[in-house]
Amino acid sequence: MAAANYPVTMVRAVMEQTARAYGLDHEFLALPNYVQVGSPSGEGVYIANPDFTVRYDQSFPLATLVARAPSGTVSPAEGMAELERIRNLDNRFPLLITISGYAVQSVGLALILQPTPWSLYGAAILGLLVGGLSVIGRRVEAIGHMLPTICAFLVALIVFSFENRYHVGTDSLRALAAPLATFLPGAAITLAVIELSTQHLVSGASRLVAGFMQIAQLAFGILIAAQVAGVADTDLVTTQFNRLGPWAPVVGVLVYGIGIWLNYAPPTKFLPWMLLMLYVAYGGQWIGNAVLGSYASGFGGGLTLILFALAISHRPGTPPTMSLVVPGFWLLVPGSLGFMGVTQLLGTHSTAVFTATLISMMSIAVGVQTGLLLWRAAIQLTPTPDRRALHD
Repeated sequence: MAAANYPVTMVRAVMEQTARAYGLDHEFLALPNYVQVGSPSGEGVYIANPDFTVRYDQSFPLATLVARAPSGTVSPAEGMAELERIRNLDNRFPLLITISGYAVQSVGLALILQPTPWSLYGAAILGLLVGGLSVIGRRVEAIGHMLPTICAFLVALIVFSFENRYHVGTDSLRALAAPLATFLPGAAITLAVIELSTQHLVSGASRLVAGFMQIAQLAFGILIAAQVAGVADTDLVTTQFNRLGPWAPVVGVLVYGIGIWLNYAPPTKFLPWMLLMLYVAYGGQWIGNAVLGSYASGFGGGLTLILFALAISHRPGTPPTMSLVVPGFWLLVPGSLGFMGVTQLLGTHSTAVFTATLISMMSIAVGVQTGLLLWRAAIQLTPTPDRRALHD
């Protein structure tokens, strides 16, 4: 669960329920990459420190196992064997399909953020580049640690150099958002806010610092590329253009979902649910923008996303909550200021940009937290209060 980025509150709750189901009395400590299990007497301590990351397609069988564990129907040997099987699962699609899926995903996001012909061409080509580098980064650890900076530098340098030569109006930072969206730490920052608000200060603070560090890596790569290409800091703007029509963002959500399916290879039967959640997140963000303004638009997206995910996952035969929520984060975060605002901050030293960036990133997290509170309140008011507020 820690390797799949489950909230520490959920990790601890599942472990406590599982221990009770097996008649065990243990104490638990859960952190983002560290879990400790000990007896009340302190005689024995078991420490788990996951050294790998669960892929999105692996999270589905993991969620099934997590849901079964508190029932006490999984023997230790069976559970360990299933975990080993999940860890060794191969990608369903060949590498070429995975890389192409990332390019399709980038094109879909370009249709949402910057629907112009040149942005679509760039998103497709640069998406292939970043998709290929991401595959290499997952296999070579040294490259993986520097991957956000490397990809940001290469993508920005290509875009800025192309603009300097042909002057086609691609210098807006929105042209960079589509191929670099996979590096935006939306889920990490959202989990950080939730954990901080529930008094899990160590976990929340560590996720928050890690999230901002990843954004800083992206901004550093973009700024270095701008200097190499001779682009002034003041030219790093977030101007939006739509030269295709109002239909572009709506179609973009569909294309984006298909790209996620090809890139991350979740089960085929999950595709309709994923598309539904993407449209829910986009619709919530659009309504939030109309009601609350652009900086707080993520609040509407996060609120509707978590409420729909919880409502759907409580019905029999539906996907787990975490699997439903994650694609929505991938769509919501690029739509806010994200790393674009941070890049402007580094170039202009504007406190207004700093404030706007924080609001835009935190609004999604606050929306999710508000949705969780509303859901728990609704659970307490229903005739079946024994239902858990979160499951799977």
